[in-house]
Amino acid sequence: MQTDNVIEMRHITKQFPGIVANDDITLELRRGEIHALLGENGAGKSTLMSVLFGLYQPEAGEIRKNGQVVKIHNPNDATALGIGMVHQHFKLVEVFTVLDNIILGAETAKLGFLQKKEARRKVEQLSQRYGLRVDLDARVEDITVGMQQRVEILKMLYRDNEILIFDEPTAVLTPQEIDELMATMREFAQEGKSILFISHKLNEIMAVSDRVTVLRKGKLVGTVATRETDKQALSNMMVGRPVQLEVVKGKAQPGQSVLEVDGLCVRGEGRRRDAVRNVSFQVRAGEIVCIAGIDGNGQSELVYGLTGLEKPSAGRVRLCGEEIGRASIRQRGQHLSHIPEDRHKHGLILDFTLEQNLVLQRFREPAFQRLGFLRQGAVRQYAQQLIQQYDVRSGQGPSTIARSMSGGNQQKAIIARELDREKELIVAVQPTRGLDVGAIEYIHSQLVAERDKGRAVLLVSLELDEVLSLSDRILVMYEGEIVGELDPASTDAQELGLYMSGAKRAEKEGWGA
Repeated sequence: MQTDNVIEMRHITKQFPGIVANDDITLELRRGEIHALLGENGAGKSTLMSVLFGLYQPEAGEIRKNGQVVKIHNPNDATALGIGMVHQHFKLVEVFTVLDNIILGAETAKLGFLQKKEARRKVEQLSQRYGLRVDLDARVEDITVGMQQRVEILKMLYRDNEILIFDEPTAVLTPQEIDELMATMREFAQEGKSILFISHKLNEIMAVSDRVTVLRKGKLVGTVATRETDKQALSNMMVGRPVQLEVVKGKAQPGQSVLEVDGLCVRGEGRRRDAVRNVSFQVRAGEIVCIAGIDGNGQSELVYGLTGLEKPSAGRVRLCGEEIGRASIRQRGQHLSHIPEDRHKHGLILDFTLEQNLVLQRFREPAFQRLGFLRQGAVRQYAQQLIQQYDVRSGQGPSTIARSMSGGNQQKAIIARELDREKELIVAVQPTRGLDVGAIEYIHSQLVAERDKGRAVLLVSLELDEVLSLSDRILVMYEGEIVGELDPASTDAQELGLYMSGAKRAEKEGWGA
């Protein structure tokens, strides 16, 4: 039977304890199209794609490729059918090199020996062709989150897949990298590949997709042609209500200095020289200061130095008037809330329950323990309050294991925990990464509310729109240094991009025009 659809998922139902993740969903992917999958956190998008990739088996429904019913029992079956997937949470072996991760499971061997030269040549060609440059000999644990995303994409391209699933591929990329990826995706489509693209970012969906399928709470809302809709209509379909797409905030009223950084240098893990070099700035009560920059320019190491995850090699840090250079993470936590960049590594204990994760920083308080024993009732009551306030969705409520939750809901849990601690300084690194428009609207309003309560907010973001709309002052980092301080009211994305790329510093130092 001839069909334009390369993939058809018909009446797919997938259940987990306490939740129907996919409820009778039908999705069609045409040959050579970019098909976006849109929905709130926990709407069932990743689950549906995991069914297509063979990670889950559906309770009902069937999958067809080129009109023929196929059985996909595992990812090896999917790969044999030409289906590849870039996962939201990376499937990488951290102690292996980049090259070993890319070829893992698809190795070329001769007489029992790996033929890495040929594999290296192919990966280097793919890397250059699609602008996905990465050090093939670096260990995955030593490279940035953005670089790990590139490894995932190269891993899929190495297998010559013709049906490509991208699960939140831009969540950790810079604006420039996102533009490159969008161009790469269009190139894939022109080559005849078919793409399923999960994203919360309406700008990207409008820019690159041909059609959009919207899910809400596990059910299919509808499929529309991108050229026949707009961002507001899509957000309404996704959330079920009108969404405020712009940040609403008044003028900041800065008070006393809360964080003072003077000549800070931080080496960073696995580095021979400082990743942060002689950085000085302050954040005052009642303002949002944003650290902007292309990923890998020292922002992560700066945050590690401030929060205690790395020891500074030089410089001073004062928090609420106290020198904290030698303070432990717990001591810093008395005045500081930290929404970390890597929610799995530094934000959650994945095999703990949601309620246990929500009291990680507070379980020693009398409200939650007595004579060294947790007051389970108080913990559960507190967790339920935060779950409701921040709309954290999970199959079994407070007792859900954190690992089983969607990435967006894991992020909402961390934000709920950290903002509710009401500390003088909030360090928020990529706080809206992987969140849908409704959740982003709420988190932005909460950060502004914290500012208006007189708290100091240090925001680290790769999202230019977020940087320009949420911050009161912008500090741009390039190659480990602060190269500019900008007023968001009198700058734009283009000027900000010039600072982020180092072009403005080159001008000042006489390197450029």
